[in-house]
Amino acid sequence: MDQVNILIIEDDAKIASLLKTHIQKYGYTAFTVEDFAKVMDDFRDVRPHLVLIDVNLPMFDGFYWCRQIRTLSTCPILFISARESEMDQVMALENGADDYITKPFHYEVVVAKIRSHLRRAYGSYSAKSEERTVEASGLVLYPERFMLTYEGQSVELTQKESVLVEALMKKADRVVSRGRLLDLMWEDRHFIDDNTLNVYITRIRKKLKELGFDDPVETVRGAGYMLRLEGKG
Repeated sequence: MDQVNILIIEDDAKIASLLKTHIQKYGYTAFTVEDFAKVMDDFRDVRPHLVLIDVNLPMFDGFYWCRQIRTLSTCPILFISARESEMDQVMALENGADDYITKPFHYEVVVAKIRSHLRRAYGSYSAKSEERTVEASGLVLYPERFMLTYEGQSVELTQKESVLVEALMKKADRVVSRGRLLDLMWEDRHFIDDNTLNVYITRIRKKLKELGFDDPVETVRGAGYMLRLEGKG
């Protein structure tokens, strides 16, 4: 991947400009949205590998645009917002976001998170000769495409959902601790609210149900989660 495109959806022109300047110092190509009636037009034109988006925007809020982006792409979406409530962060995750950064922020922290999400989503940016898959009882995960399939049906995942499903599938019918899942999904788990993992588990349960599974993710109190696939495959 020769060029990494980052789309900034931020209506504060000063913050958007500073973000763009700082991001481009690290070799990324950054674009800012100017007309907030045409966010999806910009998204289609830029085809970003990652999106930075504010909650408070003209016309429609960031949650709305996050949902729209998710109909087209599984690229990492990072919210940047002055709204600090737990509900806002949960709302962002439930609408398809991968991370939430509160203002005021250090630009170095934003770039570090960008690099982390790009690394997790796209690896070393080099094409692989053979696609990696993870299988368990007929359930097949394609981590590089964020896709989960079972008996001819498929669902799309976000990058973090893919990490979560892979961890559970690799230890199918065994408990994976909450701490282990948090470490895999976030490099710095100290800033992650305890409810955040619960949100992702709920989203995974819904997607597995779409594939015909009857709530196979079991909560093991005081320990973690277990993916039960007995009788499947």
